[in-house]
Amino acid sequence: MTASSIGAERLTRRMQRGVDFLGSEVAILCGAMSWLSERNLVSAISNAGGFGLIACGAMTPELLDAEIAGTKALTSKPFGVNLITMHPMLFELIAVCAKHRVTHVVLAGGLPPKGSLEAIKDTGAKVICFAPALSLAKKLIRSGVDALVVEGMEAGGHIGPVSTSVLAQEILPEVAEQVPVFVAGGIGRGEAISAYLDMGAAGVQLGTRFACATESIAHPNFKKAFFRASARDAVSSIQIDPRLPVIPVRALKNSGGELFTAKQREVAQLLDEGKVEMMEAQLQIEHYWAGALRRAVIDGDVEHGSMMAGQSVGMVTKEEPLVDIIAALMAEAAHALEKRAA
Repeated sequence: MTASSIGAERLTRRMQRGVDFLGSEVAILCGAMSWLSERNLVSAISNAGGFGLIACGAMTPELLDAEIAGTKALTSKPFGVNLITMHPMLFELIAVCAKHRVTHVVLAGGLPPKGSLEAIKDTGAKVICFAPALSLAKKLIRSGVDALVVEGMEAGGHIGPVSTSVLAQEILPEVAEQVPVFVAGGIGRGEAISAYLDMGAAGVQLGTRFACATESIAHPNFKKAFFRASARDAVSSIQIDPRLPVIPVRALKNSGGELFTAKQREVAQLLDEGKVEMMEAQLQIEHYWAGALRRAVIDGDVEHGSMMAGQSVGMVTKEEPLVDIIAALMAEAAHALEKRAA
C-alpha cells in the first residue's frame, strides 16, 4: 500500500460512520445558508459527493414544497432540509418534508418544540440538532435525536459564544459513541477535517467554504467581497437589549451591521410598549435577517445587506466548482492522516 493510499484509506475508515448515516459519498454537510442553500447549491453539493441541506428559513410550506421538488429534479442523491424551530408553521413544514420523503431534517435555532422530534421521526426521517453545550447535547440525545452538529462561534450566521475547538474537546469524548456528531465552525481546509475525525467526529459541516462555488447563485458582488475578505473581517453582531434574546450573527463588516442595531432598538421599543410578544419580536428579527441576506446574496447590495460569513472566509479566494472544492478538502485530509501514520 502506497503512502497516499494509506491516507485515503484512513480517511475513508474515519468517515464511514458519517457516510453511512447520511448516505452520501463523503461525510460533509453543507451548512444551511439562507438564500444560498437552495436547489442549485444543494443538488450540486449532493452530486459532488457531499450532503446538501435546503435552508428553509422563513419559507412558507408552499415555497418549501417547490424547493424540495426543484432539488429532486436536479439530483437523485440524498439531501436534507434545515428547519427553524421558532417558525410558526413548523409542523406544516415537517408535513411537507414527509410528503417528499426527505430522509434527514435538521432543527436549528433552539430546543425542538414539544412533539416536533416525534413528528419528524414518525415520517421515518432522521433528526439532526445543534448542540452548543455538553448539557444540551446530552439532553437532546435523551430526547431521541439521531445526530448532533457541534458548531463553534467561528461559524457564519447565528452563533454561540464558544469556539469550535473547545466545544469539540468538551462534547466529542462524552457523546460521540452514542450518536454521530458533525463538527462545524471555521473549517476551511482538510487538515482541520482530519483532526476532528481523529477526535471522534463522524463528519463535518461547512458553509462559508461553499458559498462562492461556481454553482452558488450568490451575486458576483457577494462573491467578490468574500474573495477580498480576511478572517478578521467576519465579525459578530452585538445585542443591545438584554430583554431581547437576539442570537449574535457573524458577518462581514459593513453598514448592514449598523442597520441591525437600529432594528434591535425598534423591536425593543415595541416590546416596551406592549405592541408585540417576545415570540413575535424574535420572528421580526429573523425576518429582518432574511431580507438583509437577500439584499446581499441576490441583489448584490454588499454595503447594506447582510454578508453572513464565518472566519474561514479568508480561505475562500476564488470561484471553483463544488466537485473541485470537495476533492481538495479530501486530498488535504488524506494527506494529513498519511503524515500522522508515518
